[in-house]
Amino acid sequence: MTGDGASEDALLRAVEATLFAAEQPMAAQALALHLGMPQSPGAVRTALDALRAHYAGRGIELVERGGLWHFQTAPDLAHLLRREKEEPRRLSRAATEVLAIVAYHEPVSRAEIEAIRGVQTAKGTLDVLMEAGWVRVSGRREVPGRPVIYATTPEFLAHFGLASLKELPGVDELRAAGLLDPVDDDMIEQTLGRDSPPPSGAEPDDAADDTD
Repeated sequence: MTGDGASEDALLRAVEATLFAAEQPMAAQALALHLGMPQSPGAVRTALDALRAHYAGRGIELVERGGLWHFQTAPDLAHLLRREKEEPRRLSRAATEVLAIVAYHEPVSRAEIEAIRGVQTAKGTLDVLMEAGWVRVSGRREVPGRPVIYATTPEFLAHFGLASLKELPGVDELRAAGLLDPVDDDMIEQTLGRDSPPPSGAEPDDAADDTD
């Protein structure tokens, strides 16, 4: 990207048009590749920051979630766009617990999830979360048996409006927001209060079968 104003404006317009047309959020590097300038992700990032400032406070916003950029309706206007539609299937209590454990302790194996929950976890529960696009297989633990380990996805961050996992709320925040029933407290305290996360050593593996 040069200092020429016309070139900068052309890049801004190209990035804006690409994101409007994109079916999925995009990273700065992916945008640079799409625009034929793979050696200039910094210039694309500068354009993204300029567009984010331009759209701030407008009816739509440019946001970054987990390193991926996309346009979304301003939160205070979301009610204007609601339409009658079939309610999506709600997560079961077991799926909600498993999702919370994965988010707060990733990467984590099914055996580790069961140790935290204190009960066995059906493979179908993890399948539901992966079908929703919120949990993915991230590799295998480098221990005997090499169990599959799970982590959250960029779609999980985008759905819950998080820039990164560092923005996950703590127990006090969840309770203050009225999102915890008394019966949930013990499980959530155990999920968030674990002294340390499980070991992270793992190798990437595309296999989705669960052998732990």
